[in-house]
Amino acid sequence: MVNVILDLKNVTKRFGGLVAVDEVSFSVRRGEILGLIGPNGAGKTTLFNVITGVYKPEGGRVIFKGVDITGMPAHRIAKMGIAKTHQIVKPFNDMTVLENAMIGALFGKRSGKIGMGEAREVARRMVEFVGLGEKANHLASQLTLHEKKLLEIARALSAEPELLLLDEALAGLNPREIEESLGLIKRVNEEMGVTIIMVEHVMHAVMNIAERIVVLHYGRKISEGSPEEVANDPEVITAYLGDPSLALRFVRRRGA
Repeated sequence: MVNVILDLKNVTKRFGGLVAVDEVSFSVRRGEILGLIGPNGAGKTTLFNVITGVYKPEGGRVIFKGVDITGMPAHRIAKMGIAKTHQIVKPFNDMTVLENAMIGALFGKRSGKIGMGEAREVARRMVEFVGLGEKANHLASQLTLHEKKLLEIARALSAEPELLLLDEALAGLNPREIEESLGLIKRVNEEMGVTIIMVEHVMHAVMNIAERIVVLHYGRKISEGSPEEVANDPEVITAYLGDPSLALRFVRRRGA
């Protein structure tokens, strides 16, 4: 367990009579990229919100770096080193790209201990890192969808996380933009040493970049393993992938 950065133990989240997350358990190793997949409504984003403190679970435990953070408020969890991007981009449109990223620095791991000048420098580095340096002083409202998704990542990285949760960072992008974003995600993981969990529906992308895959269906974990193991799991094929030949094609692309 020394290399485990996040450990979920029988996490359950209900909304009235609906069980959105049903006793989900898995661990995330420090430094890895883990894919979290499943059909719409499977509970993926809800699970992210439980991890980050947006929702308090009705059952189970969330352990981060050996500390039980279950039900802890979101600002404390952010300060511990967990950051998340949003499935639907949420920039502050009337603020510049740099100012948006500064929000992450001011309310992230060093919240209350970082001054405006240093927050600006951290934000500037992250804006440059994701490729938005030339638009640092542009209003966020002027960005394209792809650029807004890059800004989400820059803002999250400005919080200086050890664990980054990416919620459909590739959704709505064209093939070129997807490839560019995958390259950035790899750099975040390899150069910055950030552990990543990514929720994604772009199957060829997640199968190519993730070391392990966890599959949710109706809030339940139905499979966990390497991309190859998951793509060949009959329950996953039935519940999500649909066509076995397409599943195998994803794996072939990963090995290409």
